[in-house]
Amino acid sequence: MRGSGARLLWLLVLSLAWLGPAWGDSEGLEGKEEDGEVVAEEEEDEEDDVVSDELEEEDSVLVLHEHNFARALSEFSLLLVEFYAPWCGHCQRLAPEFAQAAATLRNGSEAVRLGKVDATAQVGLSTEFGINAYPTLKLFRDGNRTHPLAYTGRMDAKGIVLWMQRRAGPSATLLQDTDTAAAFISAQDMVVVGFFKDLKGEAAQAFYEAAGEVVDVAFGVTEADELFEVYGLSVDTVCLFKKFDEGRTDFPVDPAQGLDAAELTRLLRVHSLELVMEFSNETSSRIFGAKIPHHMLLFLKSVEEQLALRDDFRKAASNFRGEVLFVVVDVDGYGASVLPFFGLTPADAPTLRFIKMANNRKYQMDEEAFSATAVRDFVQAVLDGKVKPHLLSEEPPEDWDTRPVKVLVGKTFEQVAFDETKNVFVKFYAPWCSHCKEMAAAWEELGERYKDHEDIVIAEMDATANELENITISGYPTLHYFPAGPGRKMIEYRSTRDVETFSKFLENGGTLPEEPPVVTKTPENSTGTEEPSPSGTAEARDEL
Repeated sequence: MRGSGARLLWLLVLSLAWLGPAWGDSEGLEGKEEDGEVVAEEEEDEEDDVVSDELEEEDSVLVLHEHNFARALSEFSLLLVEFYAPWCGHCQRLAPEFAQAAATLRNGSEAVRLGKVDATAQVGLSTEFGINAYPTLKLFRDGNRTHPLAYTGRMDAKGIVLWMQRRAGPSATLLQDTDTAAAFISAQDMVVVGFFKDLKGEAAQAFYEAAGEVVDVAFGVTEADELFEVYGLSVDTVCLFKKFDEGRTDFPVDPAQGLDAAELTRLLRVHSLELVMEFSNETSSRIFGAKIPHHMLLFLKSVEEQLALRDDFRKAASNFRGEVLFVVVDVDGYGASVLPFFGLTPADAPTLRFIKMANNRKYQMDEEAFSATAVRDFVQAVLDGKVKPHLLSEEPPEDWDTRPVKVLVGKTFEQVAFDETKNVFVKFYAPWCSHCKEMAAAWEELGERYKDHEDIVIAEMDATANELENITISGYPTLHYFPAGPGRKMIEYRSTRDVETFSKFLENGGTLPEEPPVVTKTPENSTGTEEPSPSGTAEARDEL
């Protein structure tokens, strides 16, 4: 894939995390899309409204609504519900995976089911469960409607099945003697074993909670004294056994502070990764799921002289485990799709890039060197704040400043946006963003309306191909207003996206005039209650 298509693929992966904030969500996100300003169409035939509590299915997924939701909770002890919007692209991509997982789980147990709710139609359920992004997945256990558990697994069929199975059965296998423990550890490439003096104690409970999150690794647990002795332990300890790198990593339980499930989950995800990861379809979810704050990337071609560079890259990695994840990217293979995100082509390999996941800042060496010492020194210098970010920028079009809407790039942004004699209104967009396309005509019309105003500039910038040092764009479209005068001020526009509202904003100096409140007389025999109306400042974005 090339161009905008490749960039879109990467952005979707990157919410796992190399984009916004990271190199593709997860909140993870892993794949959440927050869209707003959608007006629900009225039903043509109100008589067709569903009022039965019957449970119907589509592709093994229960179709839930306000009339049958309670029945579903009462019939299934574990019910994972997807709240979706029909127009949501992420929901559409999830649908076949969700259906496949539903079929697999249904064949395994009648007590474990998957359901879905059209949150745009079932407003009552959407409000009850605080749904403000799509898709949102929540687990309801034993009919409990008031405290559903947020889904934290992968957004694919296998990930959903593993996550549900871990909650449906014992999260850890009980190991009672030396033989069963040895067999359990040797049977898989990686396992986690918790050694606890008291399996009913708080530390063991935290261990079980972590086991529910790290679902792609087998968990075992023991309180047997002989196993403490065989594995050289004297206190409660969680051990990660793996058939690579150092082979075993121990996490002793602090007697004073106990065991924190969230921190244990993080540590297990970090240390379950190879010291140097190969970027592939199979490893991408693990790479981003570990939530390591920085990534150091080595882009290579599959040729012998370049592959040899991995040895020194690995030597440098050992100094930064848990703080910086070292990743090798094959520019001729799976990694080709991410090259546009870094402004690279296959011809640039071999090359190195450092990326900060929190803000997408990318860094490169002034003079590239691949020795372990050079890589180690460069990474440390970035961490110490001694290296400036490498910012992407397109070349400005020849007619960039003659159009009604000025076309900005990274190289020209400063001189235009912070011109003290101009009020500059900028749209930051992505070429693939549906909301950006929908407002394109309005933005062009705004440019035509103000093209002859000396002190007003209407501009736009492709934020996927141009980066700015002090401004981070995390959703599309983003609109920023830069008022004339000193001080480098910036105001984010967060209201209705139409020409008339844009104009009011500009004419009022970067704010919207306050509208007088509408006072209506309460009809006789009325209870006085009003139905809340959608906010006029709702923001619609393709979130990353």
